[in-house]
Amino acid sequence: MGVAEVIKRFFLPGRLREPRDWYDALWPLAVGVFARGNVTAVCLLIALSGTVPGVPLLIAANRDELYQRPADPVTVLRGGPPRILGGRDELAGGTWLAVSEHGVVAGLTNQPATSRDPAKRSRGELPLAFAGYPDARTAVTEVCARLDPAAYNPCWMLVGDRHALFSVDLSGGDRARVEELRPGNYVLENAPLRQPSAKQQRVAGLVSAVEEQARGDAAGAARIEAGLAGVLRDHQPAAGPQPAGPGGLARPAELSAACVHTERYGTRSAMIVSVGAAGVPRVSVAAGPPCVTPLLEVTGMWASPAGQPADLR
Repeated sequence: MGVAEVIKRFFLPGRLREPRDWYDALWPLAVGVFARGNVTAVCLLIALSGTVPGVPLLIAANRDELYQRPADPVTVLRGGPPRILGGRDELAGGTWLAVSEHGVVAGLTNQPATSRDPAKRSRGELPLAFAGYPDARTAVTEVCARLDPAAYNPCWMLVGDRHALFSVDLSGGDRARVEELRPGNYVLENAPLRQPSAKQQRVAGLVSAVEEQARGDAAGAARIEAGLAGVLRDHQPAAGPQPAGPGGLARPAELSAACVHTERYGTRSAMIVSVGAAGVPRVSVAAGPPCVTPLLEVTGMWASPAGQPADLR
């Protein structure tokens, strides 16, 4: 569907009544960009579980999306209990990364596709569903017991807390595929966790270098967190442009970088979540591409009135 047809179909007066109407209007434009090799659906989740002294779980994430799609980089998603913070997609109403006051963190990446089924439920409700439980193990057990992957367009998730980290695969089948992950470092992009890609391998290498540089440093946790911010800013493509395969999408080289910049699509915001041995998580957010936008701490939102926007100036 071309731009003119999208305008005719969706943007005439009275056609856009609900947020999902806007979503469906933007999707054909996005697919048109995909076909020209300018963009595809990409996000990045980095998890350090049980490897950083004093910080059982450290999450770093970039959210990549169409520039014209409205979103709030961080807000109070749920007043509680438990209180949940995260970004909000203003079109579908969900989130890509949610963190609770108990230290449960749930994030997702979408499976790239040339089409999506608008009749299916929003994937953005999934991180909220998991983050609403007191711990990650209970969340995965309870949510996955009643979760039908066919009700959603395909995606992959990481769900963790200070005690455990889980991979949740919702890319097919009649049940979620769950794996409890051993302590270690994990990089999830828009592909299965166990499917290596050039981007995944480059980012994993950068994370390992950050940890090696911080080894033996008394301020190791802070240094690793700062190093992860640097990883999120990295513009170096891990691979060259990839042509579209059968039923697949073309991928320009820029999409294989951690921080993505294309004509209509790119990294819109970033978040780092530090879950300590006790207490509420420390949360820092960049309200724009982390290469040009500072990561500012918003941990005070755990106590701020619900609905009050974060000060990210």
